[in-house]
Amino acid sequence: MIEKKGIEEVFDQFLSMIEDTEIKKKVVDAWILGCKRGGWQNIEELKQMPFTLLTDCKGINFLEHTLAVTEGAFQLAKAQEKHYSSIPYKIDYDMLVAGGLLHDVGKLLEIGKNDKGEFVKSRSGKCARHPISGAILAAEVGLPEEIVNIIACHSKEGDGRPQMLETVFVHQADFATFNPLVMIAKDTLIKKR
Repeated sequence: MIEKKGIEEVFDQFLSMIEDTEIKKKVVDAWILGCKRGGWQNIEELKQMPFTLLTDCKGINFLEHTLAVTEGAFQLAKAQEKHYSSIPYKIDYDMLVAGGLLHDVGKLLEIGKNDKGEFVKSRSGKCARHPISGAILAAEVGLPEEIVNIIACHSKEGDGRPQMLETVFVHQADFATFNPLVMIAKDTLIKKR
C-alpha cells in the first residue's frame, strides 16, 4: 500500500511550495485515496505506469509527467509575472501547484494492469475519464472547488467551460507535454536537419 511518506517524497519539491497546510495535506490525501482505489501497491508501479494510453510515451512515466506539467504551469505563470508590465489577474500559486500535482490523479483509476501485467484502460476508466474521476477524488478529500475545476477542466472536458486562471496554465503545460509525442507517432513533428 502506498503511504503518505511515499507521496510526500515524490512530490516534495512542489508540496513545499504550497503555503496552505490544509491544501497540501489534502493533495497528499487525494493521491493516497486514488492509489488505494486503483489498487496501486508501491511507488515503483507508478514509475512504470505510462502517463497516457493514447500514444507511445517514449518511456516517460506517470510521475515524470505530473512533475513536468506542474513545473511547466508554474513557470508559465512566473514568466507572465516577470515579463508583463501590467498583469490583469492574480495568480494563486497554491491552487496552481496543487492543480498541477492533481491534474491526472484520476489516472490512478483510469489505468490498470491486465492479467499479463500490461497497462490498460480499467473498468473505472471505461466508465469515466480521469478528469472526472480525479475531480471526484479531490472533492471527496475536501479540496476547494477551484482545484476541482483545474482537474475537471484541464483536458477536453474543459473545452468551452468556465475555468480558473490556474486551469489554463495546467492545460497548456499538459498539452505541451502530450502533443509532441502524438506528433512523433503521426510523423508530423518537424525535426531539425
